[in-house]
Amino acid sequence: MKALVLDAYNSFSYKDVEKPVITDDEVLVQVKAAGICGSDVHGMDGSTGRRIPPVIMGHEAAGIISEVGKNVGDWQIGERVTFDSTIYRLDDWYTRKGLYNLSDNRVVMGVSCNEYRRHGAFAEYVAVPKHILYRLPEQVSFTQAAMVEPVAVALHALSLATPEVNDSVVVVGTGMIGLFIIQLLKVAGCGKIIAVDLDEEKLKLAAQLGATHCLNGKLPGLQVEIIKLTNSRGADKAFEAVGIQETVKLAIESVRKGGSVTLLGNLSTDIQFPLQSVVTRQIKVQGSCAICGEYPAVLDLMAAGKINVNPLLSAEAPLSEGADWFQRLYNKEKGLVKVILQPE
Repeated sequence: MKALVLDAYNSFSYKDVEKPVITDDEVLVQVKAAGICGSDVHGMDGSTGRRIPPVIMGHEAAGIISEVGKNVGDWQIGERVTFDSTIYRLDDWYTRKGLYNLSDNRVVMGVSCNEYRRHGAFAEYVAVPKHILYRLPEQVSFTQAAMVEPVAVALHALSLATPEVNDSVVVVGTGMIGLFIIQLLKVAGCGKIIAVDLDEEKLKLAAQLGATHCLNGKLPGLQVEIIKLTNSRGADKAFEAVGIQETVKLAIESVRKGGSVTLLGNLSTDIQFPLQSVVTRQIKVQGSCAICGEYPAVLDLMAAGKINVNPLLSAEAPLSEGADWFQRLYNKEKGLVKVILQPE
């Protein structure tokens, strides 16, 4: 089969590789659409240590079942499916507690690190364990389904933060995840949804998708403006979807006493933390890791038209052109948000 392989850092080739051989508990999915994630772009240069070459990346995908293992009784050849990005163990303590995203020895599709290597979906076929599969509603296309994973990441963060009707919320960072958070906050009935970013084009898109106020991160007196917009108290909740010291600090400073901050971004491994501000104002700060059962809800929301992924779709391109699109995303080409690659 053909695959887009990261042979060395910043170096791809589109070439023939061995077709995956499935186990008894897996299915073989013929990939119809696979999205380039920001983590893939950051990983291609070695900066994250999570894409050690050689590896076939890709964990946001959808396709058709072409082969089933002998223990896969509930799935049929020809079914349209998507799948979780995390391969988790069914028998460990965290999974049994309903926290499969924290499962010991979990593996992420398309990731190669010191602990494991699992080839992903930038290929004609990918092997997928049956317990991470989800059927696609008729209303959801393969391209749309290739964006279920980032929507599910955003919904998982909301499930932890539990926003209430008419809450005021700050979203710091309006990349893919931040934009989906904004849409979901609107569905949840939040009042003021304040988007913060340095990119004016992304802020325009945030407004289109439900943000009530859009502020440039370079705005003088940014924190003061956020406080003014939230009844001079601060926001009830904040979501940080960047992962650097400055944006984490802004998110914490933006919430009221007793508010909460949910961290999704992790560009930095370590930051200085405003401990006194958090303690003296009784701020709840929590991390949000990946996905934990949100796929069915996301698919239903997409099928009902309550979540619209189409405005974030920048391009659909053949998998053979993937190296060029990776480079364009790496160079932060203006206007590019989500690129979907399609095996020929």
